[in-house]
Amino acid sequence: MLPLQVTPLRTSVFHLGQDLNRFVLQSLPDGLREGAILAITSKIVSLAESRVVARSEASKRELVIAEADHDLGEVAFECRLTIKHGLFIPSSGIDESNSERDEFILYPKDPFGSAQRLYDFLAETFKLRTFGVLMTDSHTLPLRQGVTGIALAYWGFHGVRNLVGQTDLFGRTLRMTQVDLADGLAAAAVMMMGEATETCPLALIENAPVDFSSEIDPKEIQIPMEQDLYYPLYKDRLSPKL
Repeated sequence: MLPLQVTPLRTSVFHLGQDLNRFVLQSLPDGLREGAILAITSKIVSLAESRVVARSEASKRELVIAEADHDLGEVAFECRLTIKHGLFIPSSGIDESNSERDEFILYPKDPFGSAQRLYDFLAETFKLRTFGVLMTDSHTLPLRQGVTGIALAYWGFHGVRNLVGQTDLFGRTLRMTQVDLADGLAAAAVMMMGEATETCPLALIENAPVDFSSEIDPKEIQIPMEQDLYYPLYKDRLSPKL
């Protein structure tokens, strides 16, 4: 097996409403090869889709509650814990950093749909059959300092590998083990893309140990809340949207 390789791509600054497909093509002077995965930060997808709100139009608290699939209430640092697009994430994923006009940047409406559209465009442009698109964001982990990368969406490969029924080194049958490939790749990509002034909203991932497919079920990576190991910690705070 070849070692995983992640190459960040330095680009120009992406502006609100800019054409995402054209931007990606301009950022790939050598094109895209079979077997590669293009990681892209969700922020420029949101900017391409004009998913921004001016501070004069709403407060962050109002936006967080409106955008959340489930609002779990206010916690430390004036943040609200929320569930959005199947992620347990602060503030519904709303971002304030690196906003060119000091606006709130929201998540894409349909991240997997956005990933599929970019995938279809690249497949047609470069005549590819086995490659992927991975949409990333930064994320905090309980009891850990700092942020790491997480997969908001992907297309072209399966994000989870099921090892249930296989055996470990000593012949014991694995009963629950599944490998979260999408988030592992997102963590590697975001680490290389950076968090501040790097201007690397894209990265090429090569030699990823994934199964490529053009047919992806976005629910494959999500676990029903009732089956979530941490469900007992937040079940009494769930506030579903009407």
